[in-house]
Amino acid sequence: MKKLIVRIFCIAAGMISVLAAFYIGLSVYYGNVFCYGTWVNGIYCTGKTVAQVNEELQEEEVYEKITLILPDRSEAVISMEDIGYKTDYYEPLLRLREGQQSWRWYENLYEDEKLKQIAPEGSIDEKRFARVFDELDFIKNRKREQDCNVWIQKTEEGYILVNEREQVLDYDICKKTVKEAILRGEEICDLLEMGCYSALPLTEEMESVLRLWEKVDELQSCSIVYQFGEEKEEVSPGIVSDWIVVSEDGFVMDEEGNLQIDREKTDAYVDMLADKYDTVGGERMFRSTKGNLVHITGGTYGNLIDRPAEKAYLYEALAERKTEIHEPVYVQEAKAKGLDDIGDTYVEVDMGEQHMYYYEKGELIIDTPIVTGDMMRKRSTPAMVCFVYGKQRNRTLRGPGYASFVNYWMPVKGGIGIHDAGWRDTFGGEIYKTRGSHGCINTPGEAMKIIYEKVEIGTPVVMFY
Repeated sequence: MKKLIVRIFCIAAGMISVLAAFYIGLSVYYGNVFCYGTWVNGIYCTGKTVAQVNEELQEEEVYEKITLILPDRSEAVISMEDIGYKTDYYEPLLRLREGQQSWRWYENLYEDEKLKQIAPEGSIDEKRFARVFDELDFIKNRKREQDCNVWIQKTEEGYILVNEREQVLDYDICKKTVKEAILRGEEICDLLEMGCYSALPLTEEMESVLRLWEKVDELQSCSIVYQFGEEKEEVSPGIVSDWIVVSEDGFVMDEEGNLQIDREKTDAYVDMLADKYDTVGGERMFRSTKGNLVHITGGTYGNLIDRPAEKAYLYEALAERKTEIHEPVYVQEAKAKGLDDIGDTYVEVDMGEQHMYYYEKGELIIDTPIVTGDMMRKRSTPAMVCFVYGKQRNRTLRGPGYASFVNYWMPVKGGIGIHDAGWRDTFGGEIYKTRGSHGCINTPGEAMKIIYEKVEIGTPVVMFY
């Protein structure tokens, strides 16, 4: 029995000795290399020396350039190759390895705490960096403090303030900032955010320019918008800037110290708008029911801007620095504003086809044959765009040699109107060429009754051949 115990004891002691030797051996082994399960920046480091891992990390390192972001969001680039940039992980790796306790290597068998991320320690060739930095365009072209000024400049979009003292590059701070960013391995460096630019103090003369600029900017930024139906005309800063009176000595002020406005130019602008948007008697392109595009000139229908009233408004609105959407005052108003003043509710008289249509909000309500002015007797109904300017029941129409009673009368141009014609049995075709009306639009009674009930005074009437 004693021999068995002794034998077991010897075996156990031997096993403990082997395990102890194995443990001590690994502890000694990991004393100069990274412990089991160590990963650094994605590289497996177990059993490797600091120098070996450093070499592998250097081979993996890809740092080609740094992009400098300037205040105007343009960019400047510095190549790492041009400045002799080098990376070295040795010191961070050494600190990491020395922080590992080799005699506790067994902990890594069941712990996942050795996944590390470290940054390299970069270095550059100082002379090459200085040369490359000084050759950057924004460094070569920078203005010195004594050359930085403040002035008001005219552009197509209006006056702008040029303040060269607002963001002035500090050469020394910029150089130091860029160098430190490179050594940190950064790929982008926003120079404005990093404090490389600062404002310079202003002289009294510069302060006066800023006060003048406030007046100029306030005036040209009135933002008056003319509304013509779907169309808009903005009185933009570029337009207003042309109306500010300027002499050889600069901006001209009135007795109260306000900028003067050129009345002739504002009046000319109103005339330009009126010439563009006055549609009475003007030329129109009209899409007929047949689908063809018809060119029509003349007539009484349309919009007519009150030019004197608008000239007074514009000048006063600028003087008061108004900002608003403005609909002009009209001497005559159409049903719709803007260049397409006919809109979607109108009477269409296609005299070539001897047909009349009435559309209400874009929906076809009436489609009827008609008879227009007698062409043989030179009583042709004129081609133009006019409008219904009256409505009357039970009227006798009179002229040289005739008196005709009608149930419905809707005049559209002088003595020319739309009415029923009970004396006719047929409508349409080519009747108008030899047996047409005295110029009016003869309409079947049933259709005329509906038109009379639905059509409002002021509704456009488009007449064409």
